[in-house]
Amino acid sequence: MTRELRRHVVPPRLTWLRGENALVVTAAALGAFGALLAAVMSRRSEAADIAITLRLQGQRHRSVALLMEAVSWPGFPPQSRLIPPLAIGAMLALRLRTEALFQLLAWGTAFVATVVKAFVHRPRPLPEQVRVVLVPLGGSSFPSGHVLTYVGVYGFMAVVVHGVVANPGVRWPVSAGLVGLIGLIGPSRIYLGHHWPTDVAASYTLGLAYLVALLAAYRRVKVREL
Repeated sequence: MTRELRRHVVPPRLTWLRGENALVVTAAALGAFGALLAAVMSRRSEAADIAITLRLQGQRHRSVALLMEAVSWPGFPPQSRLIPPLAIGAMLALRLRTEALFQLLAWGTAFVATVVKAFVHRPRPLPEQVRVVLVPLGGSSFPSGHVLTYVGVYGFMAVVVHGVVANPGVRWPVSAGLVGLIGLIGPSRIYLGHHWPTDVAASYTLGLAYLVALLAAYRRVKVREL
């Protein structure tokens, strides 16, 4: 398939994102998020949070620490405020206007994280409880802004790369790398002591609900364009 043709085709892996399927996945993810939020608000998750964090932080290899720090780096300012606009600009330069619009919408997960943080006001982990790598952090620990934003921004970016890039030698490594970044950011936030496991799990579920709904809308728009 040529590059030009791929540019106008919805990635085959998105064909399952039809109305009912997307609705079921979104509802299930939101239900899981609600259950985690209830556990956090009632403080029933504290013992498990501490136990999981200490176990993960027991991996003291220097290579593990460097990987965890590297994975979190794109999520801190100023790079967190530069990468999404650069991706959007690149899509516009390639005349991928629909993809650029939805990439902008995918960045909306950062706003969702800010809104939920303002509602929950959960304290971040403290050095007395777990090991914390000191960085300038503020706000609520719940949910993880890193995780929620990565799921939206890099999740949609992976879909675009997989659907647009014709060369499999580029398409697969880049899309797999983006998915790997999403998978590692959760453990990274726990390992560095910046978030509790339930913060991370809730961010994955809320981010998944957002991304699936967004991808379903993207698929419908692309089908109409065809």
